Amino acid sequence: MVGPLDGITVVDLSTVIAGPYASQMLGDFGARIIKVEPPGGDIMRAPGPARSPGMGAAFLNCNRNKESRVLDLKNPADLVGLLALVDEADVLLHNMRPQAIGRLGLDFATLHARNPRLIHCSVVGYGQGGPYRDRPAYDDVIQAESGLADLYARTAGVPRYAPTIAADKITGLHATAAINAALLARTASGIGQAVEVPMFETMVSFLAVEHLAGRSFRPPIGPTGYDRLLAPHRRPYETHDGHLCVMPYTGRHWRAFFMAVGRPDWADDPALASNSERAAIIGTLYERLAACLPSETTVHWLDLLGRLDIPCAPVNSLDALLDDAHLNAVGMFQSMHHPTEGEIVTVRSPITFSGTPCAIGQLALALGRSDVGA
Repeated sequence: MVGPLDGITVVDLSTVIAGPYASQMLGDFGARIIKVEPPGGDIMRAPGPARSPGMGAAFLNCNRNKESRVLDLKNPADLVGLLALVDEADVLLHNMRPQAIGRLGLDFATLHARNPRLIHCSVVGYGQGGPYRDRPAYDDVIQAESGLADLYARTAGVPRYAPTIAADKITGLHATAAINAALLARTASGIGQAVEVPMFETMVSFLAVEHLAGRSFRPPIGPTGYDRLLAPHRRPYETHDGHLCVMPYTGRHWRAFFMAVGRPDWADDPALASNSERAAIIGTLYERLAACLPSETTVHWLDLLGRLDIPCAPVNSLDALLDDAHLNAVGMFQSMHHPTEGEIVTVRSPITFSGTPCAIGQLALALGRSDVGA
């Protein structure tokens, strides 16, 4: 069986994370991905850890299921070679600034005239309709500018970046969805289109879902920020010997927990009966929860909460995930032999299709190689 995008060809000029993460997902779905890199390679090849130069772990983890072509787009002959690929492709994906893509003659208007069925997807820092359109953009910049760093300040007192490449990867997810939507539209029209996925607007949209809050109305009926997520005691809770995630959600959950810990007065709080009233005192409920948990061990609470059917989980380290019983049962981590890197661990696509399954057909390639199978 082949993946749901079998027969689709994507020419991927993107570098770093957002574009490569998107194209890897498209490759997992069965598309043919032709990764075009400059002679020095994608800059993301460099960061370690690595066994050999140009094959760092992060590069390996977002560049499988791709062919590798080396083309110097400033060289006219190589540019002609790229255009030959684009003429036969369904999608062009890039994260160049619009001025640069225009100078190369790879803008949508020019390529649409050559290949009217082409989906031309630009992952950019900022939408081209606004005054920020020419600014450079990287993950940290967008985390700060979009309000994500400020959310940490509201809870921890100082702004921080999320310890993951959040803006890039969230933008990559949006790019994957947008490309698939454009491909679907093309089945009806027969015509491709330009797709712009700006990092800044994507992250603002992502955060606004819950955090636009009272400013969702005009005039505003309150400030920005979703109270439950910003409550000071919403965090992994300290137990007698560690930490634990506990998520009582319904009134029944809260009443059952408070009765189990010998606080019938809290269990009888009339606010627990109403979703809106419970939400209004959520900070107080989290504070009560935090006060209870240090008295017993993590294992004790996991057992009790499990019997009460209250959502809970241990606070796993990243290392612990490699030994997680559920992840191992579903084959999330797969040990594979890479012809140049030896044995590596790769993470399969989390998505399953009953009739058109995802597959790892090719591991991330050394620069310019096209003969490395999984």
